[in-house]
This record gives sequence, C-alpha cells and structure tokens, in this order.
Amino acid sequence: MPGPLVSVPDLQAELAGPRPPVLLDVRWSLGGPPGAAEHARGHLPGAVYVDLDTQLSRPRGPGEGRHPLPEAGALQRTLRAAGVSAGSRVVAYDAGPGTSAARAWWVLRWAGLADVAVLDGGLAAWRAAGAAVSTEAPRPVPGDVEVHPGALPVLDAAAAAALARSGVLLDARSPERYRGESEPVDPVAGHVPGALNAPTTGVLGADGRFLPPQRLREHFARLGVGTGDAGTGEAGTGPAVGAYCGSGITAAHLLLALEVAGVPAVLYPGSWSEWVADPARPVATGAGPG
Repeated sequence: MPGPLVSVPDLQAELAGPRPPVLLDVRWSLGGPPGAAEHARGHLPGAVYVDLDTQLSRPRGPGEGRHPLPEAGALQRTLRAAGVSAGSRVVAYDAGPGTSAARAWWVLRWAGLADVAVLDGGLAAWRAAGAAVSTEAPRPVPGDVEVHPGALPVLDAAAAAALARSGVLLDARSPERYRGESEPVDPVAGHVPGALNAPTTGVLGADGRFLPPQRLREHFARLGVGTGDAGTGEAGTGPAVGAYCGSGITAAHLLLALEVAGVPAVLYPGSWSEWVADPARPVATGAGPG
C-alpha cells in the first residue's frame, strides 16, 4: 500500500493513469467560513468538496467535543456522492499544510478505507508546481463504498488520562494554549495532566510540507517517542502513544506525521473541548506536563 503522503508529481502521474484516485477538497479554517466558496474559485480538476464541520463530523451532543466522529450512514452517503467505491484510492487535500486533509485521512481510515493519502503541501504546493486548477463543478459517478467505523482505535477521556501517565499523550495545540495562557475557543485553558506539548507546526518544513521520515523520527524522539512505541502502555494493554488537540483536527495531523515516522498512535477524538465539558476532570497549566 502506498504511504500516507503523495507529492504533486506523483499525484499528477496517478491522475493521468488508468485508475485515477478520487480527490477530496477539505479546505477548512477554525471558525469558518466553510471552504466551499474557495473550492468554487479554484480546485484540483475533478476534486469534490467535503465539509469538515458537517460531513466529517456530526452535531455535538452533551459532553462531547466540538467535532464528534460522523455517523456511519451519513459518511457513507458523502463518500458515495464523491465517487468513492470499494477499492478506490482517495487523496485528500486542503489549502496547505494538511491539517484538515489529515482529518479526512484519519476519518476515512477509521471508517475502514485502506488506500487514503494526503497531498503533501496541499493546494499551495499544487499551485507552486504550476499545476492546473479548475472552476468547473465536478460530476462524479456515484460510488458504492461501504464504511465500517471502528477500523482504527480511539481514546475516550478516561483512556487519555491513563495514557498520559502510562505512555505518551501528545497535545498538538500551540504552546500558549497548552500552558493555559490563551484559550480562544474553549471555556477552560490548560492541558490534560501528564500530556506533553507537541505543536503540529513542528512536523513541517518551511515549505509547508511534512519533514522527511528520519527528521520526524528525530523530532518525536526528543519528546520521548520512538519507533519502538508500537508496543503497549501500562500492564501490557492499550496504545503507547496518543494525541489530542482542541477538537480532534490538528491531532489527526500529528498522527499523520507519526505514521510517516513509523510510530503507530491513537487519536482522542473528543480532545480538549470534550475534556473540559466535565468540570470534574483535572486541568494542568504551565510548561510542564503536571
């Protein structure tokens, strides 16, 4: 199976081949507006826009984070409408550097799709290479994919708390939010006690593309994460590495980098927005894990 990242030249070659991948445009920004207007102004030829807030998530329920995982039937309808069939290769992209595209990558793999990748550098890299964009509305042939949620493990709040003590729980948010000095979205600032700060910006080069695998391994090693951490946490059960952020978006970007580095890891989808929904859960502040 190809790796989780695809370069612009390789994607161009795939699109010109006998079995071109399905392209998903997942442009998104925190607080909106949705990326549909940007998609209409120019997208990779044939790409279908997928909305992260409404199609790669479902409405938030009591005690949940801001972006709960989508309902299976709704996700299946979204993917079929985009032209995804059984055995399809899917490539997701965003404006760059891949934060929201990584959410699509993770959700689709969680839903049982095996061949999913992210365009490294996103639309910015595509344009920088002089590749064509289109304003034509795509008309995909409906697909027949069946989704099977649960193909990837997830952490709930209790498991995340335990992993922060028994293994490594990474917080993908900015240092200011981790330390509790700034919280622009959620009602409480700080981090899960025991978690380590690993801003997802640290996995990117100056060009907005992911660092090479060896440099990513070195980056994560400085946080105490190694390729041997495919093992288990305390008492020989559960994952050794997990990640969270504000609502499970940038943490998926961090998991994509860990995948490139060869380190299996698990997502806490509810993330900080779910954690602080229960005032009984402890909160740590400051630069240390707490």
